[in-house]
Amino acid sequence: MDTTYTRRTVLTLGGASLLALAFPMPGLALTEGQARGLIDGMVAEINKVIASGRSERAMYTDFERIFRTYGDIPYIAAYALGNDGRTATAAQKKAFSNAFTGYISRKYGKRFREFIGGRLEVQSVKAVKNYYEVRTTAFLRGESPFTVSFHVSDRTGRPLLFNMFIEGVNMLLTERTEVGAMLDRRRGNIDALIQDLKTAS
Repeated sequence: MDTTYTRRTVLTLGGASLLALAFPMPGLALTEGQARGLIDGMVAEINKVIASGRSERAMYTDFERIFRTYGDIPYIAAYALGNDGRTATAAQKKAFSNAFTGYISRKYGKRFREFIGGRLEVQSVKAVKNYYEVRTTAFLRGESPFTVSFHVSDRTGRPLLFNMFIEGVNMLLTERTEVGAMLDRRRGNIDALIQDLKTAS
């Protein structure tokens, strides 16, 4: 059986359930104001970067800094690695998290670079079970506005971004599928995956 197909099928059919199971939390202690404040700050930094006129490489460095500041990196990386993380050593998990952070910063940095000449604006905040969804609108030159949603929780004890949707595309599920497919192509070799992630985008 094709393992990539199996992985993608499971995620497609059970994406919402996987997310709920992988993100257990007690009550909703996070407030609407805290969630909005986090994304207001992050959006302000993203807008500053895309308006800076800096080089592509410099922008990716800025986006990685923003991602590390506002994102729940351990959770996002662990979710992307999925069940394969159970066989990884502590050193491999740390190396994967670092490589994955650079990879995802470049990948989504490319999307945000498309906003050059445009901007993100926070529109609304709403509670969704055990986290908050902060909806923003992306205004780009020559294109119709579209929605970028950020999901915020305080799982770690402070508000952090743990997922986002760009035009309806779920970052967590997308990266879990793609990282899983990359690992399958490397026959489960996590060290090879880590090396590839250092230059992938």
